[in-house]
Amino acid sequence: MNEPLYKLVYISRNEIKGDDATILHEIEQILASSRRKNPIANISGALMFNAGCFAQVLEGPHDDIQNSFERIQCDPRHSHVVVLSFEPTSRREFSNWSMAYLGADSTASAKFGGIMHESGFDAELLKADRIFDLLKEHLLEAE
Repeated sequence: MNEPLYKLVYISRNEIKGDDATILHEIEQILASSRRKNPIANISGALMFNAGCFAQVLEGPHDDIQNSFERIQCDPRHSHVVVLSFEPTSRREFSNWSMAYLGADSTASAKFGGIMHESGFDAELLKADRIFDLLKEHLLEAE
């Protein structure tokens, strides 16, 4: 039986401390864990990071996303987790990735940093569609 698909978009503040190598190592750990666990949970998605913030999209069955997101929220490498949207979707946009990644050196991440700066990390001013579209646009270019 095919379960209905959902899409969750959230942002959070980076709490990883240290030099660039330390931060990169932690991000690699996050990606390795996501890429190992997400296929088992039938989750796809994308992660964007800059020095100050994370943005992530998760796609999959409602309960699987909820279970994964509960673990994500408890991760001390970030704080101020804000769900921008959690809604049904008709199809996966990141079906090719268990967890795609746009890092701090990507054009998308620079734009993301601008969005976060403009909003002052105010969830009322942030739109899930803007972050989702930014990830989707730049990942399609990367393909």
